[in-house]
This record gives sequence, C-alpha cells and structure tokens, in this order.
Amino acid sequence: MESIRAESIIKKFGAVTALDGVSLEVRAGELFFLLGSSGCGKTTLLRSIAGLETPTSGSIHFGDKDVTQLPPHKREAAMVFQSYALWPHLTVGKNVAFGLEERKVPKAEIEERVKQALQLVHLGAMIDRGVDQLSGGQQQRVALARALVVRPRCLLLDEPLSNLDAKLRIEMRREIRRIVKEGGLTAIYVTHDQEEALEMADRMAVLNAGRIEQLGTPEEVYRSPLTPFVAGFIGETNLIKGRIQEVRDAFAMVETAAGPVVGRLVTHDDDPAKANDEVVLSVRPEAWYIDGDGGNSVEGVVRDRSYLGKTIRYTVETAVGAQQVIQLNPEMLLTPGEGRVKLTARHGDVVVMKA
Repeated sequence: MESIRAESIIKKFGAVTALDGVSLEVRAGELFFLLGSSGCGKTTLLRSIAGLETPTSGSIHFGDKDVTQLPPHKREAAMVFQSYALWPHLTVGKNVAFGLEERKVPKAEIEERVKQALQLVHLGAMIDRGVDQLSGGQQQRVALARALVVRPRCLLLDEPLSNLDAKLRIEMRREIRRIVKEGGLTAIYVTHDQEEALEMADRMAVLNAGRIEQLGTPEEVYRSPLTPFVAGFIGETNLIKGRIQEVRDAFAMVETAAGPVVGRLVTHDDDPAKANDEVVLSVRPEAWYIDGDGGNSVEGVVRDRSYLGKTIRYTVETAVGAQQVIQLNPEMLLTPGEGRVKLTARHGDVVVMKA
C-alpha cells in the first residue's frame, strides 16, 4: 500500500497540451477516480503514472521514490485496460499466471498465488476453464486477478467496465471496490461515468481541458461544485445566471430573471465573491419542490412529464429557463399545460458559483 503523487505534470503531443500543470496526491489505500469527458487528459495522466507516457515536465512519485524516468515494469504498477487483453487460447489459470512466469517465479509459488488471486475475485472454481467460455463479467475478473497476482504497489484501471452491459457494470462496481479494499491496494480508476465514480470513489478529481477543476469526495463534488462545468458534469443540474446583490457569511442573495434567490457560496478562498459579481446558480432537479415550503421560489408552467416508477420528472418553464424537477411522489401527477406551479428550494440546496 503506497501513496502516489503527481507534481505539475505537463504533457504535450506536438502543439496539443494534454495535461496542463496537473498536481494531485492519492493516499495509500485509497480508491481514487479520474473523471472527465473524452479528451480531458484523464487517460494520459493514468498512462503517465503507469510509465506508458513520459511527461514533458513535472514528476511522479510512488511513496518517497521519484519514478518519473522508470520504465513501467520497474514501477510495480498493474494496469487493467478497457479491453481485457486476455489470451484466448489459454485457460483462466494460465492467463493469471502469465506475469509470474515472465518474472521467473518458482512454479509452486505461482500455483499458490494464482489460486489466491482467483479466490479474491470469486473465480477459484474456474481455474481450468477456457477464457472463451466465460461471460464478460467473468473475463473482467480474470483481468483483475492477472493484475493482482503480481502483488503491485498500485492498481491502475482504465475504464474497465465500459464493455459490460448495465446490470453487470453495477455488479462489478461493488466487486472492484471490495477487491481493492480487501487487497489493501492503492488504486486509480479512470472513467467518464459519473454514477460509477459517485458510487465507488473515496475521492475524485474532475478534469477539463487538461486541468483539474475540482478534487474532493463524491459528496463534496456533488453537493458543492466549484464551477459550472463540474456542476453540469457530475450528475444533473439546472444552471441559472444572476448577479450578487448581497453577501452574508457563506450565503449570497442573487438577482435573477425570476427575482432574488439565496444560495450557498462555493467560490475559492483566494477569490471571494462580492456584490455585483456575475454568478451561476446550480439547483439539482431533486432540490426543487413543487408547491413546497422553502426559502426560494420560482413560478412556472409544467411543459412535460415523464413517469419513472419511483419518481416523476417534470420540465417546468420559468423566467430563468426550463427547470428539470424530480419528485419522489408518484401519486401526485401534474398535467402539462394546466395552470402555474411554484418551485421552491432551500437556501442550502442552491449553490452559487462565480461565472
């Protein structure tokens, strides 16, 4: 179990800057997520940590050791790829043993370590089965076992669940987290799937255009996004433009096209918000209540309704644009186009970000 630290990483491919001064530290034993849309730099950062890419500048440390110039096999980091890269002509056991055989580990030790790795991923009974006889989820577990059997200092995962169907992805999320925690591993996991990151991560970094926009726990990033990009990327949200009228402690009164709205300030300490600043409000769909009690209120007309079983999604047209609203009361159905409704939100559920 070892910490991983990246310091001021810049990576250029010709005229393109894939990473622009990225710094972060992954704590020992942590399941850390790199999250962002395609082209944001998350896979380039992971490959730099693995040694598959060399940073243009900056340094990478495993514990106290600078590994920036070390080749991949000397970093003792195991990587699990999006494509499982299994040998189709070998059995499960032979696939898992491959890395140990390359390292000239004694045969008896290989057999024991392969059994332990397969038991950890719940595939002990399939050691002699052909890889082509396995389901997608089972193949992913074999790829994990092959990475774990070499006893890596850290585990690096590059969108490992993207090839699985929805049900298997949910199952494997829990399995991967269990394996990382039971194995006492430090793990970095790349994904563009926000739900995956929210469910699995100890902490996460949201990347955009080669830079980290926010770093924190899933709760911190979801509840207190620092930028409109983070608010819109992590889960769903309604973004409303406004201008600050007054700041009181951690809250601000903001003038919007629908009147004054009060919300929590999440601006950076070195750039405090003040009166007349242009800002963007983030209100999650589940934070709006229809005809409820709350400190903020906006009126509108229901334009669309989607029945989702446990919840109902409404689109409500207001003076600040169409608001997505998720209600947990499927017995109360509103008909689109019939009359006006009042949306309310508590002050603490409205986030105020600098524009």
